[in-house]
Amino acid sequence: MNVRSHLIAALLAGLLLAACGEKIEPGHTAPGAGRRVTATVVEARLTEQPFLYEAVATIAPRTAATLSSKLMGTIRAIHVRAGDRVAEGDLLVVVDQRQVTAQLTRAEAGLQEARRAESSALSAYDAAKAAATLAASTYTRYKQLLASDSVSQQEFDEVEARHRQAQAAMSQSEAMLAAARSRVRQAEATVESAVVGKKDAQVRAPYTGKITAKLANEGDLASPGTPFLTIEKEGEYDADLVLPERHIQAVSLNMPVQVKVPAIGETMIEGRIDRIVPLADARSRSFQLKVRLPQTGLAAPLRSGMFARVSVPVGKAGLLLVPTSAIISQGQLDGVFKVDGEQIARFRLVRVGRTYVDRVEILSGLKPGERFVPAPPVTLADGARIEAGP
Repeated sequence: MNVRSHLIAALLAGLLLAACGEKIEPGHTAPGAGRRVTATVVEARLTEQPFLYEAVATIAPRTAATLSSKLMGTIRAIHVRAGDRVAEGDLLVVVDQRQVTAQLTRAEAGLQEARRAESSALSAYDAAKAAATLAASTYTRYKQLLASDSVSQQEFDEVEARHRQAQAAMSQSEAMLAAARSRVRQAEATVESAVVGKKDAQVRAPYTGKITAKLANEGDLASPGTPFLTIEKEGEYDADLVLPERHIQAVSLNMPVQVKVPAIGETMIEGRIDRIVPLADARSRSFQLKVRLPQTGLAAPLRSGMFARVSVPVGKAGLLLVPTSAIISQGQLDGVFKVDGEQIARFRLVRVGRTYVDRVEILSGLKPGERFVPAPPVTLADGARIEAGP
């Protein structure tokens, strides 16, 4: 056993004797009594540190989608399985195209017919317009002749009637031409819809990512809304958590938080609050937060559904922190060397809390204002006299 092991064993024996009301027999002294050791002594002080709320979180993809059918038909082929990685534009699912192909053929035939009708209506309009122009000229000339009594009233009335008929015929042909053009536009829209429907028979990847679930099989009958696959964008993940309403005023968008994902290591990951759902859950009185995680610099790739813990700063508190080098551990016991007014080192058990980089929180066993040795030398033992070091 080393010196510290002897020290702790002696200390425990002394504590047991004191608890039983027994006295140490004369001649028994502490292991380090009378020894002089050079060491640095500091005073324990409270340090203001952020108060952290530890929240349980789940890793979720930032972008995910369920690919569904937009038309009715038999699924002819599914080219991927769950876990496959795909690139943007890759063909994933093929639905029977015979029905949409027939619809496209009918739409194209209807468009051709509508265009022929438009051409006929345009010819009729041109003829009516020419007739109306001639009738208008004749009407103007006969009106002048009537004023000089060169034609009879009967002749003028006949010319005026033909003029009005020509104008009415032109208006009618103009309306027919407008209707024919409208039918052409409708037929073109039908063709575009049929073309889109034919494209919808082939489901392609909307972005580069990974297939997370296969929800249909070849031969199944698909209808609008039938889910085929779920896909998520790789490399972009969030940590989803809930925060009690009493802490919601302490957080804000883009606030940095510390995230630990045990499945990929113990290293803390710095994330930032990317979204705060403004509506609280009425049952749990909590708000949902999404923490954006970095895409690079991770010990291992993240995966959806992983467990995580998020440390959210929700205030500040005074903590008693000491260097980790001041803690002497033996099994499940932790202790520090206190220094009394006579410069005597006394080993005392302490209860530790969280670790902050190179310092550790003391929950009990050491009070603010008490002095202790921050880096005990190996030769330091209980009862030794401390001489000021550098």
